[in-house]
Amino acid sequence: MKAVVKVGTSSITRDTGEIDDDALVKLAAELAGARAAGHDVVLVSSGAIAAGLPVLGFADRPRDIGTLQAAAAVGQPRLMERLGALLSVHDLVVGQVLLTPYDFGHRSQYLHARETLARLLELGVVPVVNENDTVADDEIRFGDNDLIAALVAHLVGAEVLVLLTDTSGVFTADPRLDAAASLIEEIREVDAALHAVAGGAGTARGSGGMASKLVAARIAAWSGVRAVIAGAQEPDVVRRALADGEAVGTVVQPRAQRLSSRKLWIAFALRASGRVVVDDGARVALVERGRSLLPAGVREVEGVFQREQAVEVVDGTGKVFAKGLAGMDAATLRRVAGRRSADLPEGVPHEAVHRDDLVLLPEA
Repeated sequence: MKAVVKVGTSSITRDTGEIDDDALVKLAAELAGARAAGHDVVLVSSGAIAAGLPVLGFADRPRDIGTLQAAAAVGQPRLMERLGALLSVHDLVVGQVLLTPYDFGHRSQYLHARETLARLLELGVVPVVNENDTVADDEIRFGDNDLIAALVAHLVGAEVLVLLTDTSGVFTADPRLDAAASLIEEIREVDAALHAVAGGAGTARGSGGMASKLVAARIAAWSGVRAVIAGAQEPDVVRRALADGEAVGTVVQPRAQRLSSRKLWIAFALRASGRVVVDDGARVALVERGRSLLPAGVREVEGVFQREQAVEVVDGTGKVFAKGLAGMDAATLRRVAGRRSADLPEGVPHEAVHRDDLVLLPEA
């Protein structure tokens, strides 16, 4: 079995922000156990920024991007050095792979990443993937190694995505605030109701929280990958998560219908720069007939965006039902909105969003 294991910042650092060596020892032993059982494992590890802040004298996580990038540059090698040492005890070699969500949107980069990870696994290496925080900008603010882990699971063709966190799984309410909250053992569909109880970032040291775990699990489900959200502190958690049917944490079941890597990138990795409101006829053409979005069906354009930037497609009720890459900039689309293709000025594309660049969102 091929698996991606993601561990969050709060699970491998102490309250002071320093690396928790006991947690890393446990993690290394569990990864080694999975390898010994014949599983290929990719580790996606957060913690670079948190590991670097104490070294630079910061007691609290700063907000400016420059300092966060500096902390990542300092913390990443420290984290990798310790992981490498602990896994070497089990005769395992680690290899570092730094990615951003945008590496999944360009075909050549996507193929290079896939080939590199595949070769590392063939050589018996444990790839350790992290977001490229030292050069990333929006990604640091978005804070999403959970997203990276879900995309990597699709990239390597994993069967299981294990999201290790500082809680035991997904609860019916925030267990820190509601003593009556109970663990949800299985999820068939990640919907708005679940996101409503998930809350925000889990700790001051991390940037994800349960909400981002659910987004990652949803991406995995639409990749045909089973996702397990479980507590990193749980005994033998990785082995139990990989054993389908053994109870640990919350299991998010995969869907039969899958999205391609490009559609996953458009739907989940790209931030929307604007919105396009369409009429009922256009919605039917997109949802039921698989057509491109034409200017004739556009009723309103919101925001400022350039060609090939992501936009949300909204129906007359305000519901976002699709997302895609704009075929023209916002100003041009506003000028031609409502016009039939035969009436478009020369040189203006005929598609507001081409069907190859359009994703019907799971809620639709």
